[in-house]
Amino acid sequence: MTKSRVIYPGTFDPITNGHIDLVSRAAKMFDEVVVAIAIGHHKNPVFSLEERVELAKKSLSHLPNVEFVGFDGLLVNFFREQKATAVLRGLRAVSDFEYEFQLANMNRRLDSSFEAVFLTPSEQYSFISSTLVREIARLNGDVAQFVPQAVVAAFKQKQQQGW
Repeated sequence: MTKSRVIYPGTFDPITNGHIDLVSRAAKMFDEVVVAIAIGHHKNPVFSLEERVELAKKSLSHLPNVEFVGFDGLLVNFFREQKATAVLRGLRAVSDFEYEFQLANMNRRLDSSFEAVFLTPSEQYSFISSTLVREIARLNGDVAQFVPQAVVAAFKQKQQQGW
């Protein structure tokens, strides 16, 4: 019997409690979960790829069936390389659905075996986005209720470095 393997791609700049919620739930649904951390050239991330991978590992180390991989390039190619069953995407709002629906159909056009699974975050995380968390942190606001402690510490370090 083949193991089910889902990829959860994103830039995770930074990983948030919403991301952790989705990965934790996916870890119960799939045999293996790959948190695929995109280089994110176009987003000019605050944290390097190595930092984002490390923060994800620290935040999700309690889940034995989760692994962490940095990647670059087309998601559909990574999907094939990883021999994945599906790709996990989170939907916070209707506007997310429109974009994710289009993306899933485009990827399925590129590879007919591509499947997307959509999860909504738990209600208490439905408004959290990495973009908003970064903005709060840049303005020296307290992000502790939105991200794991490792991320809070990483932001403090960035602030001390004068980012």
